[in-house]
Amino acid sequence: MSLSSEQLLVRSPVIVLVESKNENLRSGLAQCIAEMVATQAFNEKAGNPIKTIYGAMTIGTIWQFLKLEENIVSIDLTEYYIKDIKKILGILYSAIVQNKS
Repeated sequence: MSLSSEQLLVRSPVIVLVESKNENLRSGLAQCIAEMVATQAFNEKAGNPIKTIYGAMTIGTIWQFLKLEENIVSIDLTEYYIKDIKKILGILYSAIVQNKS
């Protein structure tokens, strides 16, 4: 993301974050996958296809992660609790670093 005094410009997003409603983490699954596919299409249209798009769903206290490669979605079935914030931040950081190279 680039930020200037007049505009906000998104370039090649690699992570999608969805907040699920009603304390039901699974309710955000379809939305997260749809946003990951849209992100993949956005990047391809911008001429910067990115091999892996990551997704994160949260209800605030619980997090779950997904990965989209080509047309295959992988879901990490582990639920990460906010008390493990270092692990959550590590997963998010890893997604960014892996796409930088």
